[in-house]
Amino acid sequence: MIIEIDFNSDEAIYLQLRNQIIYGIATSQYREGDVLPSVRSLAETVGINMHTVNKAYSVLRQDGFVKVDRRKGAVIAVDIDRLRAMAETENNLKVVLARALCRGMSREEIHGMVDHIFDEFTGES
Repeated sequence: MIIEIDFNSDEAIYLQLRNQIIYGIATSQYREGDVLPSVRSLAETVGINMHTVNKAYSVLRQDGFVKVDRRKGAVIAVDIDRLRAMAETENNLKVVLARALCRGMSREEIHGMVDHIFDEFTGES
């Protein structure tokens, strides 16, 4: 697992960690059933506080991307049902699109960005 934290970013470290794990799932770097490093191990590897890793894992669990197994630790388990995922994605996209429109981005520019990002995640071109 390669995690890169930008300590100069305005984004909270636990959110950076959460997002990188979600990107890893989207790009199949992490698959259903894969075990994430222990909180202590990942904290030491990345050079961050254990509570920060624990918070990221907790948010991933709440969002349905991991489950916590007493024997294995944090395990990738994408268990959000499709309808819930669609509603959540729509709500998140509304905010992103509103921000983009406020900054003068066109429908074509936004579609281009979405296509580019989707291709990155799926390996298509």
